[in-house]
Amino acid sequence: MRIGLTGGGSSVDKIVQQAQQAEADGFSALWYASAVAGDPLVAMAIAGRATARIELGTAVLQTYPCHPLLQANRVVAAANAMGRPGLVLGLGPSHEPVVRGVLGMSYDHPARNTEEYLSIVSGLLRGEQVDFDGAYWSTHSGGRTVTAEHPVPVLLSALSPRMLSIAGRLADGVVLWMASATAIADRIAPALRSAAGSDRPPPRIVAGLPVAVHDDVTAARESVAATSSSYAGMANYRRIIQAGGGVDPADIAIVGNETSVHRQLTGLLEAGATEVWAQPVAVGVDRAERVDSIRRTRTLLSELAREG
Repeated sequence: MRIGLTGGGSSVDKIVQQAQQAEADGFSALWYASAVAGDPLVAMAIAGRATARIELGTAVLQTYPCHPLLQANRVVAAANAMGRPGLVLGLGPSHEPVVRGVLGMSYDHPARNTEEYLSIVSGLLRGEQVDFDGAYWSTHSGGRTVTAEHPVPVLLSALSPRMLSIAGRLADGVVLWMASATAIADRIAPALRSAAGSDRPPPRIVAGLPVAVHDDVTAARESVAATSSSYAGMANYRRIIQAGGGVDPADIAIVGNETSVHRQLTGLLEAGATEVWAQPVAVGVDRAERVDSIRRTRTLLSELAREG
């Protein structure tokens, strides 16, 4: 089973140590939010040089604040500095409270904006010269691009039907957060594969969810709720959670004992996911219990990852 973890750390040294340990434990990938280390790409490049096989992906870099030509060049620079295949670019338009509320930018028509952006970035990462004038983005790249020494796959943070269509046509797949097995089977996998058609490789579907191995399911869901309140307040996440049969993140998190969590993870793959992105959640009222819950969760995930 291909299982990745959430990447991060309070320093570059700790980010490197985490990547080395995750690789040694059999995990296939680490996924870094845009705020890791201020900007994750430099730390990812350093961690990539200190490892041999594990994928290091962004989940996700925001599109709105960064011109696609600049985005492509900075990603290629990081991938080349990494010195081996394995850097994956996860992109997404983020959310209106961030783009409009924090950055002070327009969030009008995010799907149209993303389609133009992805058209440009994916072409640049393939080494093409891009001449594009759109409603939102324009790029004339001749002589202004960095050549990638290794392929850089592009995944889109896509949850809505329109975004899934864009991902199927223009990206290598999707990186999801808060999409349950039900949402993947009923909404995401069929739409993505239909848009990709038969002429493209089957798209990757990275299914990201909180995971907690614990015997007290109620306590586990309470811990997920306590650490996931920000997602419940964002419209895109609310819609995909509801499509998956839940009301808030705790409803669709993967929680339970080892047997139950194994069954739920397998269910994600049976629903159409190609791999899992797990975010272990600590459960308990004291430090010892919380540490033990993380140990149990990581041990199970590592065992399943090593099975291949």
